[in-house]
Amino acid sequence: MQITRRGALGASLALAAPAAAQPARLLRFVPHANLTSLDPVWTTAWVTRNHGYMVYDTLYSMGADLSAKPQMAEGHVWEDDGKRITITLRPGLKFHDGEPVRARDVAASITRWGRRDSFGQIAMGVLAEMTAPDDRRVVLRFNRPFPLLLDAMAKVAPLFIMPERFATVDAFTQITEAVGSGPYRFLRPEWVPGSRSVYERFADYVPRDEPAAMLAGGKRARFDRIEWRIMPDPATAAAALQAGEVDWWENPSFDLIPLLARNRQVTVEQIEVFGSVCTMRPNQLHPPFSNAEFRRAILLALSQNDVMQAVAGTDRSRWHTPMGFFTPGTPLASDAGMAPLSGPRSIDAARRAIEASGYRGERLVFLHSTDIATLDSQSHVMADLFRRLGVNLDHVSTDWGTTVQRRANRNSAEQGGWSAFCTNISGADGLMPATHSLLRANGANAWFGWPDSSGIEQGIQAWFAAPDLAGQQEAARRIQAAAFQDLPYYPLGTFRQPYAFRRDVTGLVRAPIPVLWNVSKG
Repeated sequence: MQITRRGALGASLALAAPAAAQPARLLRFVPHANLTSLDPVWTTAWVTRNHGYMVYDTLYSMGADLSAKPQMAEGHVWEDDGKRITITLRPGLKFHDGEPVRARDVAASITRWGRRDSFGQIAMGVLAEMTAPDDRRVVLRFNRPFPLLLDAMAKVAPLFIMPERFATVDAFTQITEAVGSGPYRFLRPEWVPGSRSVYERFADYVPRDEPAAMLAGGKRARFDRIEWRIMPDPATAAAALQAGEVDWWENPSFDLIPLLARNRQVTVEQIEVFGSVCTMRPNQLHPPFSNAEFRRAILLALSQNDVMQAVAGTDRSRWHTPMGFFTPGTPLASDAGMAPLSGPRSIDAARRAIEASGYRGERLVFLHSTDIATLDSQSHVMADLFRRLGVNLDHVSTDWGTTVQRRANRNSAEQGGWSAFCTNISGADGLMPATHSLLRANGANAWFGWPDSSGIEQGIQAWFAAPDLAGQQEAARRIQAAAFQDLPYYPLGTFRQPYAFRRDVTGLVRAPIPVLWNVSKG
């Protein structure tokens, strides 16, 4: 696929919305993982981000042309040669507790987001002052022009707006409530982690008066109630979908797709637009992955093809390798630094390199999430690779929710820490350094695993300063070359995950995440 950053997808991204205007009663949705955290600032877990889109609204959202579109914002004005922006809120916005959305809520949300989000950290680094002169306007003044601010707010993992009382909670402290201003309210009393999460249509939500396009536009809640049913066993989820006990399964396992496709009451369709990138994240704070030579030795035996076949089968149309650090087929993708992934894979060569690195049998604690099919598949391949390499493997089988909680632990393996785990990122996150949280490598401020690479960070700054696409592409090549040296994570390939849903479910919006607004049934 060839995707440009703007204008590539066009108006065709939103499927035709149904004519029915009255909400239906219930949609039953099977998400890809159990919801264990309600705070989309505290964690980058996809399931919490998707929960965030249900409950919270965004100041700006990514439109069909991949540019930032006003969502809660009525509009904005840039002044002082791009160093000052005034954002004005739409009138009549309300939180689920009945309180109006005020500019001070927005300012507090920006501050909290800017402490944890990789793109937000860059924005806060050049922010001189932020004020809320009245209830509808927030003003940000920068030390230098920062034209990418709205792109930062509108990326797939966006700036969600919270009430001030929650947004002032420290960004490294997990919020345990979910009060937003989005199209659905979270019914916390009905939340049963591991079983279900329940959302109710917010009657006071006023959608934008425009069609839905990607993650922007009018968010019309067409169900009185949406239930997320947690079904980690693929066979159980497939049976429930075929029996009509659930309406939509986000991530059907690839081996069950032919069975589902033969059912005349089920539709299997590729709705998600960028694909998903498989990765393994090493912990660089402690041995063995604190040793760069050990990290690089793994590459000599790593087969991206083996991982992709385990995840998505032998049909090459569903997956892509070789994979670097930017989404294949997009402007910043290149072959820079990818030589270690080419040629025959060699366990013997990797073993010799591991021995030469000085590895002395330190325990490698590998967290294997078994309840998400794609993570389970790639984790099996990587665990088998570690066994064949002869490392001291501590193979911990667990669920994704536990991995999400445990990955924040910076301690050594002996103190309950970890060494590596597999995770997926959206292909949309890999379009550019500004949206690529896994690529940031500035030590304490980096994503879990806490890599520290001056080469990657210098390349990212060069990308921000580049005057044109050619300059950005050259900076991206520098970033990728440094990333294959320092390995903040291991790219394992990219795959396209179709959704499976009942035939009477219509209006799905093409986007990088499952969008549950504008969907109808019946």
